[in-house]
Amino acid sequence: MSNVLRLAIVDPNDASREGLKSTLMGLDTVWLEAECSRYAFFADVLGQTNPDVGFVAMDSNPDEAMALIERVVQQYPKITILVSSSSTDGSLILRTMRAGAKEFLTQPVRPDDLATALQRISRLRFGAEGSSSTASKVITITGSTGGVGSTSLAVNLGCELAANPKNTVVVLDLDLALGDADVYLDTIPEYTLTDVAQNITRLDLTLLKRSLTKHESGLYLLPRPVQLEDSKLVSTDDLQRVISLLKATFTHLVIDTSKSFNKLDMLAMDVADHVLMVTQLDLPCLRNVVRLMMSFERNDKLKNKMRIVVNRVGQGGSAISVKKAEATLGKEVYWQLPNDFRTMIEVRNNGVPLLEHAPKAPLTQSISQLAADLLGEAPVGEVAGKSRGWLGMFGKKAGATEEPAATEG
Repeated sequence: MSNVLRLAIVDPNDASREGLKSTLMGLDTVWLEAECSRYAFFADVLGQTNPDVGFVAMDSNPDEAMALIERVVQQYPKITILVSSSSTDGSLILRTMRAGAKEFLTQPVRPDDLATALQRISRLRFGAEGSSSTASKVITITGSTGGVGSTSLAVNLGCELAANPKNTVVVLDLDLALGDADVYLDTIPEYTLTDVAQNITRLDLTLLKRSLTKHESGLYLLPRPVQLEDSKLVSTDDLQRVISLLKATFTHLVIDTSKSFNKLDMLAMDVADHVLMVTQLDLPCLRNVVRLMMSFERNDKLKNKMRIVVNRVGQGGSAISVKKAEATLGKEVYWQLPNDFRTMIEVRNNGVPLLEHAPKAPLTQSISQLAADLLGEAPVGEVAGKSRGWLGMFGKKAGATEEPAATEG
């Protein structure tokens, strides 16, 4: 993602420094380049890392911090200085501004105050266009059971988003034991989620992209670990930092979860803007959706962004209609994907995205319109009814003679 502000911070107080780092982690357009616990060393840190912003917490020694600000402004005039202090004394604020600081924040730093200050700095540094850039969007895709097509949807939705030159898109394979997103793209990754998570404190934005696998479609992939035992090395804190860095780097992050709904999966759903629950029109799948939705009822935030996607609509042998499924679930079906088993087997075995292998197929067009709907863009065609997808787009019923279609994974 463009126009990310790179920060270096100095604060001798460990507690307040950790609090500031936690606050920065929640900001999409900020990357913590370096941290320092001594005023005496901070100028050297700035010289080595060359960040956009130097954040100076003054409370430990205001006089030494003031001297540091004056030195940094003279030595590194392109670095914007932001300061914080628990003191609201007018003379101190005036001195810091005269020394060259651009922003003054009161400790403890509130996230909204910090975000506003950084927005002003971004506007000065990148101009109005850069400061108004939209935040990264996270789409988390999960399944009601294995084999319902969540991975193929994640990969092909990512390719659809990446087809727009305005977007930069990455897929994160969070099925740490059995993930196979790399198979759908016919890639052999050099680095995995474990490598990135274990080295997150040493990564910058450039090194991050070098650690990802880039497909010719423009889609980036951060795959699951190679060794099964390495899946235990990724903690929720590690994943939170990886997600924050990916959000700061890409306009769209698509996360393919496992089906175990563990702590990592729940974190991926919690940080998402949209959560797509993929299911099929059979009793075991729908029963699992009911159970999961009952659990999610306790989390209003998650409940409100959860959307049901029915895959393989129109496949033979299903006695359950979409209408009956909605009655069972007590929730509208958000999207329907048509059944095209043969095409999906071909794209999976050949490692080629639908957009390349079968761009005119109803399934490809349905995923394309799904991408547009998630982004709030104008649909390609008229979509009939609230339960959208291929039936609305093409005006055909499930029993029509169109080639059957579906996603695997």
